[in-house]
Amino acid sequence: MDFRLIKITADDIVQYKADMQEAFQKGFEAVYGKCDEIILPEADIDRSLNSNGAVAYKAMIDGEMLGGAIVVINEETQHNHLDILYVKYGVQSKGIGKMIWDKIEEYHDKTIEWETCTPCFEKRNLHFYVDKCGFSITEIQNDEEDKNTFPDDFIGDGGEGMYVFKKSMKCDKK
Repeated sequence: MDFRLIKITADDIVQYKADMQEAFQKGFEAVYGKCDEIILPEADIDRSLNSNGAVAYKAMIDGEMLGGAIVVINEETQHNHLDILYVKYGVQSKGIGKMIWDKIEEYHDKTIEWETCTPCFEKRNLHFYVDKCGFSITEIQNDEEDKNTFPDDFIGDGGEGMYVFKKSMKCDKK
């Protein structure tokens, strides 16, 4: 298998967003059933893509885009954020997400701490971030005060809140 994690190009963006949206939509619908609302609106993806320090990657396996990630890198503090990581719908649970994450850590080896979040209903993501990638749950955002940090139209957590994860890299530094 030929795996490469490379930066997206302008030619990738339409398919990249569509694949990302489908993966999030199907994940939500697997728990809550069919939903007519878009779980990951294009505006949310654009907000991540346009963040200061954002780097967007696509996962290429044997020449096919099968996933990707958007990270936000703070060059000054090296407290970095994984905004979005996705694996194309239909090819999950094959180790692609872990390959993506391992490459991100390799590419951003000056990172002191990573942070990310995922909806509480996404048990598969909980297992991925904690058991596979070594993150720790640092917070559960599920009350009205926490929800004020999300856009007014945010429904991606199914009303159950979000797990916040952190991963300290300082122990891994030589």
